[in-house]
Amino acid sequence: MHEHTVQVSTASGVVEGFARDGVHRWRSIPYATPPVGPLRFRAPKPVKPWQGVKGCHRYTDCAPQHRAYTMTGVGRYQPMSEDCLTLNVVTPRWSGPAPDGEPLPVMFFIHGGGYILGSSATPLYDGAALARRGCVYVSVNYRLGGLGCLDLSSLSTPETPIDGNLFLRDIVEALRWVNRNIAAFGGDPENVTIFGESAGAHAVATLLAVPDAGGLFHRAISQSPASGMVSSQEVAAQIAQRFVKRMGVDPRNAAAELMRAEPGDLVRATNYVMNHSLDNMVGASAVGPTYGDDVLPVDPFEAMRQGVAHKVPLIVGTNAEEGRLFTRFLKLLPTSEHAIERILAHTPIEVREQILAAYPQYPDPKACIEFGGDMIFGTAAWQIAEAHTKVAPTYVYRYDFAPRTLHWAGLGATHATELLAVFGVYRSRVGAVLTAGVDQRAAVKVSHQVQSRWQEFSRTGVPGDWPSYNREERPVLVFDRHTHVEYDPHQHRRKAWAGFSLAGEARD
Repeated sequence: MHEHTVQVSTASGVVEGFARDGVHRWRSIPYATPPVGPLRFRAPKPVKPWQGVKGCHRYTDCAPQHRAYTMTGVGRYQPMSEDCLTLNVVTPRWSGPAPDGEPLPVMFFIHGGGYILGSSATPLYDGAALARRGCVYVSVNYRLGGLGCLDLSSLSTPETPIDGNLFLRDIVEALRWVNRNIAAFGGDPENVTIFGESAGAHAVATLLAVPDAGGLFHRAISQSPASGMVSSQEVAAQIAQRFVKRMGVDPRNAAAELMRAEPGDLVRATNYVMNHSLDNMVGASAVGPTYGDDVLPVDPFEAMRQGVAHKVPLIVGTNAEEGRLFTRFLKLLPTSEHAIERILAHTPIEVREQILAAYPQYPDPKACIEFGGDMIFGTAAWQIAEAHTKVAPTYVYRYDFAPRTLHWAGLGATHATELLAVFGVYRSRVGAVLTAGVDQRAAVKVSHQVQSRWQEFSRTGVPGDWPSYNREERPVLVFDRHTHVEYDPHQHRRKAWAGFSLAGEARD
C-alpha cells in the first residue's frame, strides 16, 4: 500500500504522520505530560516540547482497563499504561488550510465505555470517513476508572495531594491543545464541535457545565448520554472509602499507598466497586464526574436548568432500543423484572405507579428492556433537551434504523449502533458483511443522512432541515429508512419519569 509521510509543526515540536486512503493521519500525539510517578492522581500538565521529529505513525498505549476491552482486531490487543494522554488527528489529503484557503471545522470525538473502558484506537473511531467530508477529526484518550474517573480527592493529604475530576481535566487539556495547534493541520480553532457516545456523550454534556472549557468548543453532539453518572462530594467520598477497603490498604495512609499501587489492582478494585454499586446505591454510578469543585461547580443538568451552562448549539438523542445491548453484554442496566423491582423499591409508591403505568405490558421482557433504556438514556436526553433549549438551539433525534441482521441477532437499533452510521461503516466491506448484503443500500442512505447533518451542524451550528426543540411541540428527528420528524414521541413515557431522580445517596 503506497504511503508517504506528512509533517506538521506544533507548539511542542514537529509531528510526522502518514497519508493513506485519501486522508492524512497522525496517531498518538501527546497532549499532556505523562501522568506517571508523582503525577498520578494529579491534574494534567501541558506537554513538554521535544527536539527533532516525533513519529506519530502508530497508536501507543491506552488507559489501564480490563484487557478484554483493548482488542483492536482478531487476537490483537492495544498495550496499556498510565502514559495514555494522547490524541489522533485525521485531515483530508491536503495539509494546512483547505484548497479554498478556509480553515475546516474541527470534530473532536470522546469515546464511550462507562468511564472504565475504551480507547481512541478502536477501529470504529478511525474518523477518515468524516475527514473526507471536509473536517479535521480529532479523537482523544483520557484517564479511566480508578486512575481518572473515580474521585479519590477526599483521600488527599498535604503530603500526597489527589485532584478530582481528572478525566474532565484531561479532556479540557486536550481541547487546549486543539486550540493552540489545530490551525497547523488546517482546522479552525474557532469552530470546534465536541461529540461523543454513551459515557463520551455524558462527558460532552458535562463539559457544557465546566467553566474552564468555555470558548474551547462551539457546538456539541451528545449521542445516548446516561443519567445517574454524576456524584456529589459526599457520595464520592463514600465510594472512595469502599474503593480503599477493596484495595486492602490502610485507610489512615490511603493516599500514599494508592500512589504505589499497581495499575491492574486499581482496575480490578474499580470494576468490583462499579459492579456492586447498583446493589448498594440508588442508581448513582461509582465512576464519572463529581460536582462541587472548581472543575464542575454544579451538577451538569442543574447547570443547564439554571442557564449557567455554555450557550452552544446542541444535538442530543437516543436509539430506539437502547436497552437490548445490556441484556447480552455489560449487564449494568435494569432490563429484567428482578432488577427493576430492586430499583423501584426505593421509589415513592406514587412515582413507582406512575412509571409502571407507562409500560402497560410490564413485566413482559420487551417492556423491561424499554424501561431500562428509558431509565438510563431516555431520562438523560429528555432532561438535557428540556433544560438546554432555554439557553441555546437544541436538536433532538431518535435513531431507529437497524439492518435486518441486527434484528435477527435480537439487538435492533440498540445502544451504540448509530456509531455505524456516524463513522460511515456501512459504506465499507465491513458494512457489506454487517448487512449480509440485504440492507446495505438502505444503511448507506441512513448513514448519509446522519453524516451530512453532523457535518452541516459542525460547519454552521444548524443541522439542515431539522426543527429545533421547543417545549410546545418537542420535535424529534427519527433516523430510519424514511427519516422523518415526530412530535413528542412517547409522551406518556417522558412524563412518567419526570419525578424520578437517579442521584441517590450511597448506602452501606
